[in-house]
Amino acid sequence: MRPLESQSNIQLVIIESPCTVPAAKKRASIPITIKSLVMQILTQFHAGYFRITLSICSQALLWKNLREPPDDAHVYRRMLNMLPSAAFILLWSLAFLTLVLFSTLYILKCFYIFESVNNEFLNHVGVNYLFAPWISWLLLLQSVPFFTPNTLYYLLLWWIFIVPIVALDVKIYGQWFTEGKKFLSTVANPASQLSVIGNLVGARAAAEMGWTESAICIFSLGMVHYLVLFVTLYQRLSGSDGLPAMLRPVFFLFIAAPSMASLTWISISGKFDYFSKMLFFLSLFLFISLICRPNLFKKSMRKFNVAWWAYSYPITILALSSTEYAHEVKSFAAYMLMMILSACSVLVILVLMVFSAINADVVFRPCDDLIPTTSSSTTE
Repeated sequence: MRPLESQSNIQLVIIESPCTVPAAKKRASIPITIKSLVMQILTQFHAGYFRITLSICSQALLWKNLREPPDDAHVYRRMLNMLPSAAFILLWSLAFLTLVLFSTLYILKCFYIFESVNNEFLNHVGVNYLFAPWISWLLLLQSVPFFTPNTLYYLLLWWIFIVPIVALDVKIYGQWFTEGKKFLSTVANPASQLSVIGNLVGARAAAEMGWTESAICIFSLGMVHYLVLFVTLYQRLSGSDGLPAMLRPVFFLFIAAPSMASLTWISISGKFDYFSKMLFFLSLFLFISLICRPNLFKKSMRKFNVAWWAYSYPITILALSSTEYAHEVKSFAAYMLMMILSACSVLVILVLMVFSAINADVVFRPCDDLIPTTSSSTTE
């Protein structure tokens, strides 16, 4: 029949719609250039990643402190002095390379995606992490094995790293002072203590050079604002409404500030006096208070993210303070406390390194909201 013959000549043509093409085929058709890859990394990268450098650089400083020649014949001090020097050099080199890489990435981001950097600067959480690169460099400078604080290199590097901290101080502390109590109570969060820690680390580096007047100046600037911030945060600690649940590990910065203040005052005064002991005992109390409340961190521990690195740095600084305390007291209990906290610090950073390596896709995920940048969380 004619109709059947005409139907047999009909050809079926299938046209692939762009929406029906498999994702793998789409990706294969789009060439990946080095520039696009770098831009993708810069888009995902933010100042919060400097939590990692804070942890590694402080760990290098801890190892340097543990390897210093003992002034007493205590068995624990002699055991720690036997730590291999090659391990310390390797750790310091790892910290240096990591910090150089992260700093380079952030400098490139400032040039190519400045709007994103500006959003961090205006954010009440993100602005505090702009202190983290400079704190990391100052910690690395204090642990450098190649030259002493009495050299010109140390002085020049100290000036390079301290000037941005003072500039950020003028922005943050000036805003607290001029916009009143209501403003501070609104934007204050545990990450705000990074501004205080930056001053304390810079003051300790100045004291190591023998610049006592400069060290006292920067130390007083940090401590006065720490008292104001501590009272403000203490009143809103239970609510913890200043941070998302995934950023709860930042609460461990409550430990880092008094511990760093204790270390700084030791360098300024030249001894572990009553004021240093008071700060050390305060940080130890806050550490016990936090580890006794695991429910506070339950939501943030469900899935790995970069905020976990906020655990390492405060514990390491507390361990550093405990080494100075043990060196001063020279008792069995003090040396046991030093050993426990130092071992805990090393264990925490090793666990974080392993988890970061296993969950690399999570660490560098495209939609990283570890620093919220919504308009509701920005400051004018």
